[in-house]
Amino acid sequence: MQSKSNQWSEQLLMQMAGLESQTLPDSTLYVVGLPIGNAADITLRALWVLAGADIIAAEDTRETKKLLERFSISVPTVSVREHNEIAQSHMIIERLQKGEKVAMVTDAGTPAVSDPGARLVREVIKHGFRVIPIPGASAVITALSAAGLEPAGFHFVGFLPPQTKARHEALSSLVGQADSFVLYEAPHRIKDVLSDLGELAQPERRIVVARELTKKFETFSVMPAKELCAWSQHHEPRGEYVILVDVAPQSETFQLNEKDKKWIRALASAMSASKAAATAAKIVGSTRDEIYRWLLSEKENA
Repeated sequence: MQSKSNQWSEQLLMQMAGLESQTLPDSTLYVVGLPIGNAADITLRALWVLAGADIIAAEDTRETKKLLERFSISVPTVSVREHNEIAQSHMIIERLQKGEKVAMVTDAGTPAVSDPGARLVREVIKHGFRVIPIPGASAVITALSAAGLEPAGFHFVGFLPPQTKARHEALSSLVGQADSFVLYEAPHRIKDVLSDLGELAQPERRIVVARELTKKFETFSVMPAKELCAWSQHHEPRGEYVILVDVAPQSETFQLNEKDKKWIRALASAMSASKAAATAAKIVGSTRDEIYRWLLSEKENA
């Protein structure tokens, strides 16, 4: 039970935020960002929308109910997750047709960003209903703000394929580009991912491994790619990870003579570009990443 002083403080905060003058349109899907670990990161607007919704579509209703109870919000929830998203979208659209307000949340962070929600949003838009985003926490933006990557934009990847071969191919393509990129990873796969990344990336490429963002044991570990494998062996996998790969270091000395270019092209025609680059790097003295980027540019310009 909340004390009268706490209730008064909440009402004052809502008033100061200007929520009383805002509207909460009917027949609308509200995409609500939730905290990624620290419950205090929830926004006043998110609380207002959740409390005013007719129903809350949640990835895991049990997890969402814990948060709702924390803030004394008693709105019904319904499961909308990866494996039932399309089926449940029909039910959501029927509710919107009745004039209801539907809030969509994921277990943590912002829906439809490496989490369920994008398919539902598409269906709602296709049926002519309004979708309103309620900004909140996002692991990728939170990690970026404290990682110190070069300010040249970034490629958000999210989760890599779980299969070993597909993951290796995806990483090979990513490290072959100069731009920075951001990955999400679960604790049971983190060692494999860091091992692959350490093998494929330029040895001096700057990597930031962020763990347990906004929680008590939040950590940011910064190291060159060549140290990733050893680092992962000495750190027990725990919690969710964000891996940030900085822009590729520029080499002013990279160049191939025409003779080398000819046999490397032939090699790449007989195997994957990443394997050809790794083999050629041992012979010509350039890095695998430099040769791989050159092969990609050759392919693009062909």
